[in-house]
Parts: sequence; structure tokens; C-alpha cells
Amino acid sequence: MKASTLRRLMNFWPPFFFAGIRVKRISDDFREVDVALKLHWYNRNYVGSHFGGNLFSMTDPFFMLMLMHILGPKYLVWDRAASIEFVAPGRGTVTARFRMNDAQIADVTEQTRGGDKYLPSFHVDVLGADDRLIAKVSKTVYIRLKPAHRPKPSA
Repeated sequence: MKASTLRRLMNFWPPFFFAGIRVKRISDDFREVDVALKLHWYNRNYVGSHFGGNLFSMTDPFFMLMLMHILGPKYLVWDRAASIEFVAPGRGTVTARFRMNDAQIADVTEQTRGGDKYLPSFHVDVLGADDRLIAKVSKTVYIRLKPAHRPKPSA
């Protein structure tokens, strides 16, 4: 699937659409994703800042999706664990910029080359319009070659 098609589909995916989450950009090589969330009456909490669940949702699938597209169909890629640390109240538009570099991809392919599972952690910050830190998110992803692509055990 092309990055532009995935971006459009994600923007109409009900959990994002009804929360006000917008995927602004996915690079053609899937190594960069930018996501934004505007504060509206329907996605604010009791004290008038962004609802924490929406801040978490805006970061949820992206490292997994990026790796699925970068690594290709030979790999199993699943979200394994996640955590979020709320640092400051989010007001206005907040953004998350996901980046995957050559070293991270090389690490994944090296660690999974023998057919073993690998559980790397990736991090993204949610920032306010003034680049103020709103939340820190950590995601652990399960990555492994699919059975048909694992090395055969030596006899």
C-alpha cells in the first residue's frame, strides 16, 4: 500500500476520525510519520485539556505500521507493550513526530536474522504548538521473521 493511501485511510478510521486525530504525513519510505490532534469540545477532559486517552491513541499504531512497511512481508510485527508519561496539560494542537533511522532498522534486521524474536522499544514525544513537552510515549514492538523465512535448524 502506498503511504499516501494509508494516510487517507487512517484519517477516516473511526477511532482517529471521531477523536479528531489526523495523520498529516507519512513519508514514501514509511520512515517518518507526523500526527496532530486539535483540541475540540468533544475531545477535552474535565479541566479543558486534551483527554489522555486521545493523546495515547494518537501514538498507538505507528511504530508497528512503520516497521511492517519497512521490513516487508517476511516479518511478523506486533505491538507488545506501551506506556505514557503525562508531563504537562495539552491545549491547542499537539503533535507527534515518529522517526525510524537506518541504525534502528539495521538493529532489527540483525537481531532477527537467526529467526529469534526481538522486542525493541521506540520512543516518541507529544509536543504542544510551542514545542513544549506534553507527554512521553514508549512502545515495545514484537518482531520476528515469519516461520517460512526463518533459517532452517542445522542437523
